[in-house]
Amino acid sequence: MTTEWWLTYLLTTTILSLSPGSGAINTMSTGISHGYRGAAASISGLQLGLAIHILLVGIGLGALFSQSLLAFEVLKWAGAAYLVWLGIQQWRSAGAIDLDAVSRAMPRRRLFKRAVLVNLTNPKSIVFLAALFPQFILPHQPQAMQYLVLGATTIVVDIIVMIGYATLATRIAGWIKGPKQMKRLNRIFGGLFMAVGALLASARRIA
Repeated sequence: MTTEWWLTYLLTTTILSLSPGSGAINTMSTGISHGYRGAAASISGLQLGLAIHILLVGIGLGALFSQSLLAFEVLKWAGAAYLVWLGIQQWRSAGAIDLDAVSRAMPRRRLFKRAVLVNLTNPKSIVFLAALFPQFILPHQPQAMQYLVLGATTIVVDIIVMIGYATLATRIAGWIKGPKQMKRLNRIFGGLFMAVGALLASARRIA
């Protein structure tokens, strides 16, 4: 893989990571409600989910989801239902902003697992990676190393972008003074989770 080819992929994956999705919403929501440490656990979970998708694409299972309508539909509806459930939970959250108390109520291990599921149950992610990676794989060069480079680039870029979202979220949290503001923000993020879930439910498999 040439440097120019890698830089092209770097630009592509940066744009994709910056586009708001369920991962960004989850990171900002967690950052506001649980502080930077909670957001760090969430980001780690997102990256594990992303790494599993990259691994699946590397061993060829990504092609299954892009070609099998049943596999795509099952994962799509599971992911949509999970995001809607998260949205309902966020919507119903109390307006308290005591981050220490919230952290005790939802430990970082749980935040990590929740983030893993957010990424794992998004079939658009694995299908998109399955469609994107081959565009940057040079057939006359060792493919395993190229997949490793592309996968590592994707994860590093996503970590940096998610840290940016988390930083923004924790700063917003500092401006929230009362429970009414927090409750309103919870409903905004809850609505966003449900909206992303609805979009995922309406998604069609890439031809």
